[in-house]
Amino acid sequence: MKCKKKLIPEIQNYIDIVRSGKYEMCKEQFQLCDFVEKCFEEENLFVDEVVLKKYLSLIKYFPFELYEWEIFLFTLHNCTYARIGILRFPDIFVMVGRGSGKNGYLSFEDFCLISDYNVVRNYNISICANSEDQAKTSFEEIYEVLEANKEKLRSHFKWTKELIKNLTTGSELKFRTSNAKTKDGGKEGKVDFDEFHMYENYKTINVFITGLGKKKNPRTTIITTQGDVRDAPLDHKLITALDILKGAEDDNGLLCFICRLDDEKEVDNPKMWDKANPSLRFNEELRIEIQKEYINYKKDSVNNSAFMTKRMNLPKGDKDVEVTDWENILATNQEIPDLTGCACVAGIDFAKINDFVSCGLLFLFKDKYYWLSHTWVCSRGADLGRIKAPLHEWENYKGNQLLTFIDDVEIPPSLVAEWLAEQRQKYNITTLGMDDYRYSLLKRALKEVGFDTDKNESNNIKLVRPSNQMFISPVINSLFLNHNIVWADNPLMRWATNNVMMITSKAGNITYGKIEGKSRKTDPFMAFVSAMCASENLIDSGDYVPLNLDCFTY
Repeated sequence: MKCKKKLIPEIQNYIDIVRSGKYEMCKEQFQLCDFVEKCFEEENLFVDEVVLKKYLSLIKYFPFELYEWEIFLFTLHNCTYARIGILRFPDIFVMVGRGSGKNGYLSFEDFCLISDYNVVRNYNISICANSEDQAKTSFEEIYEVLEANKEKLRSHFKWTKELIKNLTTGSELKFRTSNAKTKDGGKEGKVDFDEFHMYENYKTINVFITGLGKKKNPRTTIITTQGDVRDAPLDHKLITALDILKGAEDDNGLLCFICRLDDEKEVDNPKMWDKANPSLRFNEELRIEIQKEYINYKKDSVNNSAFMTKRMNLPKGDKDVEVTDWENILATNQEIPDLTGCACVAGIDFAKINDFVSCGLLFLFKDKYYWLSHTWVCSRGADLGRIKAPLHEWENYKGNQLLTFIDDVEIPPSLVAEWLAEQRQKYNITTLGMDDYRYSLLKRALKEVGFDTDKNESNNIKLVRPSNQMFISPVINSLFLNHNIVWADNPLMRWATNNVMMITSKAGNITYGKIEGKSRKTDPFMAFVSAMCASENLIDSGDYVPLNLDCFTY
């Protein structure tokens, strides 16, 4: 829906640029324009143009000018209201390619909001990042602005290399780093997150935002490029942002500005680079630098993968080693039907019984493979401190217990056997897949709950060997590509799958291994692989037609 009336120039100018076709724009930019126009068309929004002009006048103190996209964002984020005193877009998510000037935007925005033009007193701002150097980037830029304009600004501010304070309003600007144990939420009016892709969980983020809401017009600003940490806050925020832009989710006050390639093949066309960097057309020196990086990337895409991730905002994993694309892993989040009574194959995997143990059930239903699983984690495991994944959040994730912590020196084999015995009351477990090492440790416990563990041709244990992985890996790859693997909304499975690497032999055969042995566990996925290796005779339960056993009287 296009707005029937012209919006103020600070908003309309950028929309016109996007729609002009003069520059390459990614699909999310067109969606954003549609979204903004729809909001102004359907809602009674207004822009405080008086304050906006005052804010924009402060650019004279900075060593750069604002681009149209920055003015567009600034206007919507800081001066657009749903009703008097209520910001329409108090939160903003900006993901642009490296070199776009996102820190410059943040510096200007924060300077405005601690200036005299923001009438909210004590409007404190914290710039947060995982490292001190990153947290200080915009802070130091504002510090340099104040140093360069001492004569004009010393009557308005006082500043040190740790704190900038407005003398009239009392508003303060400071930077904060990721040690959540020593940082309490303050009484901020605004919290910034710089390079959001570096956060591996929400622990630190939650600490930083606990002070919001105590000041009028609370805001958050997220600026970032893409990164290498998967199924973490950035991925979650990006999924939400894309759903908002597509109209699949209410925005809840979040304005989403995403610039990236639409397809990785576009990287070979320099004209398409503008899609990831909205400032590139103004910076020829930057274009030359990106061209040099592109040449290196084409020579060695593995060791220069940051080019796609940081410059083009399109993560490109090592295609020679990753199990599948992240998009295919995300596609496992589909609804699981009622499989009560259906035939299934069980799979078990663990490296050490004092670390992680995973077990699951594999079903074939109407050509899709469904996976129900559980993992036990030894709380005294030596590697537990290295793991960055939010395991405790997954212990009870959206009402589903994905894992259980065991406070003991090891995980008793009886727990796995008892879990399988419990599942067998609901499902028809026909076969159990595991390798020799796991078999020897669990044999007794499995036998006690009724599994035939004698090594003979008729037992229901399938001992999995590397040759079985070689046979099944092309099948697993095809299932991922066609989105026929389903384990619902299971972040533990997504995390474990993303931790797996494919190992290719000289003959071209593939087995599975760990990308990193200590902090990136693979057991939940390898249990799935064991079940797949044992699924040769698994029937499609979707084809099952129950017999009509109704009683007839003659």
